[in-house]
Amino acid sequence: MWGSVLLKRIAFYLVAAWAAATLNFLLPRLMPGDPASAILLKMSELGPVTPDRVQLVHRLFGGAHSEPLWRQYVSYLGGLFHGDFGLSLAFYPTPVSTVVRSGFLWSVLLLGVSTVIAFVIGTVLGALAGRRPGGWLDTVISPLSIFVHSLPYFWAALILVYVFAFRLDWFPLSGGARPDLAPGFDPQFISSAVTHALLPAATIVLTSISGWLIHMRNMMASVVNEDYVLLARAKGLSETRVTTAYAARNAVLPSVSSFAVSIGLVVGGSLLTEMVFNYPGLGSLLNQAILNLDYPLMQALFLVISMTVLVANFVMDCLYVLLDPRTREAAS
Repeated sequence: MWGSVLLKRIAFYLVAAWAAATLNFLLPRLMPGDPASAILLKMSELGPVTPDRVQLVHRLFGGAHSEPLWRQYVSYLGGLFHGDFGLSLAFYPTPVSTVVRSGFLWSVLLLGVSTVIAFVIGTVLGALAGRRPGGWLDTVISPLSIFVHSLPYFWAALILVYVFAFRLDWFPLSGGARPDLAPGFDPQFISSAVTHALLPAATIVLTSISGWLIHMRNMMASVVNEDYVLLARAKGLSETRVTTAYAARNAVLPSVSSFAVSIGLVVGGSLLTEMVFNYPGLGSLLNQAILNLDYPLMQALFLVISMTVLVANFVMDCLYVLLDPRTREAAS
């Protein structure tokens, strides 16, 4: 039974991955302009461009005189299997895959750790607030979380930078680590990276935690009155066991299914956060790609973000099936 459910999930996400890759190929080509035209425009500002150079630029970066669309699509799919996204225009002649790898680890560490921390803290506080709706904890936490939830990423980031980096000088203003340190697993570099990541991580946690808290609180408030929870209390079970093993276990299921989706939302919001902190992640790379009309880099970043969300959804989907036997019964 579990094997058939897993095969169906794998087939669905493979089709979704192909659709995301295809849309990622088509959308930039449906937009007006192309990478070659953008480069030629910049070259024309420095002086006249010869026809030979125009033809060479179109051959290297595509454009009006490039291959037919179907051949580009075949080449694009072949490049995906080999991790070849072409050359970056903003970091020319560095390959796009190299540029993406340079920012991917920073973003994964920052966003991954921050999202997990926000999810865990928000879920625990929401469960505590929702098990007694109207109690003192619910009265204090719920309005405060709604207020924090309304704060934009960039506004919270600017406040933290001004207070803790500019005024108090407790943390660095920008960057991912000290520029004089080579990346590695030595204690000095790790300490510098953690120090530079604390403010961006605090911004993501503060602006994300309230969403999980509100969602878990509402689910918990509705679950605590279910018959199986009342029966567990009637059996004389401790309040801690009733809360964790019965109420919270079922209330957390919708949050688990939406956890993967939140990764994509946090990545989008982190663009502004990384711009404020000048943090060397995917958000900063996307900003540079947009400013420099770097279509190959934009295309690769959009694909990486899409595939990351799909992989996270697949993992969470499988975890949801393990946590909730009803999904296995429905699938069978």
